[in-house]
Amino acid sequence: MKKPTGTGRIVADKRNFDQAPQKRQKQSGGAPGKPPRRPRRGNVVTRGIAGFVSLVWRVIWGSVWRLGLTVALILFAASFYYYTTLPEPSALFDGRARGSVTMLDAEGRVFAWRGETFGMVSADKIAPVLKDAVVATEDKRFYRHLGVDPRGIASAVKINMAAGRGPLEGNGGSTITQQVAKLLCLGETFDPIRWKSEADFEAECRKSSIWRKVKEVPYALAMEAKYSKQDILNIYMNRSYLGAGARGFEAAAQRYFDKSAADVNAAEAAMLAGLLKAPSYFAPTSNLQRAQDRATVILGLMHEQGYLDDKQFAEAKTQPAALSRAAAARAGGYFADWVMESGPGFLTSETTEDVTITTTFDQRVQRAAERALKRIFDEKVAPGSKAQAAVVVMSPDGAVRAMIGGRDNTATGTFNRATQAKRQTGSSFKPFVYAAALDQGYSPNDTVLDAPLTINVRGSGPWSPQNYTRRYSGEVTLTRALSQSLNTATIRLQEIAGRDAVRRVAQDFGFASDLASGPSLGLGVSESTLLAMTGAYAGIRNGGTAVSPYGLVELRIKGDDQALIGQAGGMGLRVISQKAAGELIGMMQQVIERGTGTRAKLSGRPAAGKTGTTSSYRDAWFIGFTGQYVTGVWMGYDDNTPLKGVTGGGLPAEIWQAVMAEIHDGLPVETLGNFAFDPDSAVPQVVSTGGDGAADPLAAALSEALGQPSPQGQGQAQPAPSEGQSLPDPGVQTPGGPPAFPAETVTSGPEAEMPPPDADDALTQALRGIEGVYQQ
Repeated sequence: MKKPTGTGRIVADKRNFDQAPQKRQKQSGGAPGKPPRRPRRGNVVTRGIAGFVSLVWRVIWGSVWRLGLTVALILFAASFYYYTTLPEPSALFDGRARGSVTMLDAEGRVFAWRGETFGMVSADKIAPVLKDAVVATEDKRFYRHLGVDPRGIASAVKINMAAGRGPLEGNGGSTITQQVAKLLCLGETFDPIRWKSEADFEAECRKSSIWRKVKEVPYALAMEAKYSKQDILNIYMNRSYLGAGARGFEAAAQRYFDKSAADVNAAEAAMLAGLLKAPSYFAPTSNLQRAQDRATVILGLMHEQGYLDDKQFAEAKTQPAALSRAAAARAGGYFADWVMESGPGFLTSETTEDVTITTTFDQRVQRAAERALKRIFDEKVAPGSKAQAAVVVMSPDGAVRAMIGGRDNTATGTFNRATQAKRQTGSSFKPFVYAAALDQGYSPNDTVLDAPLTINVRGSGPWSPQNYTRRYSGEVTLTRALSQSLNTATIRLQEIAGRDAVRRVAQDFGFASDLASGPSLGLGVSESTLLAMTGAYAGIRNGGTAVSPYGLVELRIKGDDQALIGQAGGMGLRVISQKAAGELIGMMQQVIERGTGTRAKLSGRPAAGKTGTTSSYRDAWFIGFTGQYVTGVWMGYDDNTPLKGVTGGGLPAEIWQAVMAEIHDGLPVETLGNFAFDPDSAVPQVVSTGGDGAADPLAAALSEALGQPSPQGQGQAQPAPSEGQSLPDPGVQTPGGPPAFPAETVTSGPEAEMPPPDADDALTQALRGIEGVYQQ
């Protein structure tokens, strides 16, 4: 058998060689040249975690891009909606809820503002340094963002959290554009059905919340798309509230510096920009030093951000902004409040227009009155005392020139004791009793009996008024009875003239309050305001013609030539004859010359007036006049606490004298025009027994009117009634002589016109003063 040749073997090998790679490729399952798969490494746990993370990532990524797309679409839709609702930028400049009232004094100078003042100014006309100050303070990336600044928001949240506040409490991180969105209330308008007032509506708009912050974003983006940066800045600088009733930077510049926002310097610009954080707190009219300190911080920001070079920064720091003279004076707050209350509400407190009111106010007189009041309180009243005072100064025709409604003369919108406090008038009411008698034909030299008397009051029993000293002078002239403020003589005169006549005279002179009907009417138990009492005395001063106090001379809408309201004077109808008024003025002069008001005497200038002190020293008054001015002073406590040793002839008379001396400085001396008479005729001696009533024509007339015999004999005086009572008409009146009163039993009557005590007993001082007067 033949062996196989080598060739055949080779063929077989070639066959096997060609087929071998194919078998390997099939076994590997890969393409030619691809490396084989690596074997898996790690344990099952590791592989499980990796798989889970991969799955979560795929789910999150799939949700995020969908959510992001949804948010973007919503944001675009909201921004587009807001874009379509935005008006022209000029329509958004004035965003006030109400108008403003600018008050001018008698010389045409601005002295007060009420409501929200506004003055439109375009951003291109505002001083560049002011725009720089605002941007440096509120939004340093204003010109680089699109309305929202994520970096600013993140920084604000970090600062708030670090300070222990909520993420949106304190620093809000809002851009100027977002702040404008808030100022515009996101396009919402006031709905009177939903909101009680526009103030409540604005307060709600200003609240920070997450939802409101979210809504600010599309609104801000819409504004950035529709308005230029200058438009947005313009809206912001015209709508921002900057304290003291100033809305916008133009109004604030005028209010604080009496100049336009186009003319402010770096220091003034920094002060205005600093107000944006807390307008009322940093207002320079509230605390100038605090406002200047805040301005220094703003100047530092401007310097850091390159808006001020080293030289400009140093100059602005060394020359801080100061208030204008009108803003620094802060005069006439009580007067301005009174004018606002006395004018029509739709043109004053509730006006939606910008109104200008010309008034009777005199800044010189106001400052003089404030200085005088402060000096007397500093010198004569204990530190920390809560005693209050009020002062009214007017011309004889009723034009109010100055008003102080309390010791805090810088206050506004507070309780005005000159116009709102109704207090018992005490003996300052007595001139109306004498006015009624003089108008009926009695004369200052007629005599009336000053002796105890008792009036039986229906339902109350006997009432016996007493003089303050419990001493009685017998027959005295009407002049002396008024100048010494003798109670019993005044009541006798009142009963002769008739209470109805006294009430009529008082009411016609402007005493608007309900007047007592009983015999205590003449001792001033009825209540009145200081303004009304001063106006009533002005009626006496001008010759017996009623006066209505007034402060508003002219009211006009800003920019209009025609006045809507005007008043030429406060003179009214005649109340008493000119002769009676002249005689009364002469009698009231004696109050100051030799009576209970000697502390009110003015050197070289005639003056007339009357003191008043109420029961238990709760109220002390002095009201009087010269040829040029009528001034009233009241002093007391708001809670009716008795004044310790203070009477109308004490501190109120001293305040009156100090005020009148200041405001008359440099003025010519004018006479009072009173009728001449002899004040020293029929001057009686001080007596302690009853007088003969037959010698007193007024006493005789009183006896005849009451159907009683002439005063004879003696009778025990009864304690005086409470000065707050309103007593009914008296029944039977019985005269009586004065008993002997030991000094320690004397009580305060309705009049206590003696100087306040120092170290001695108050009663001893009062008696000594009375005796000194009687010896003149």
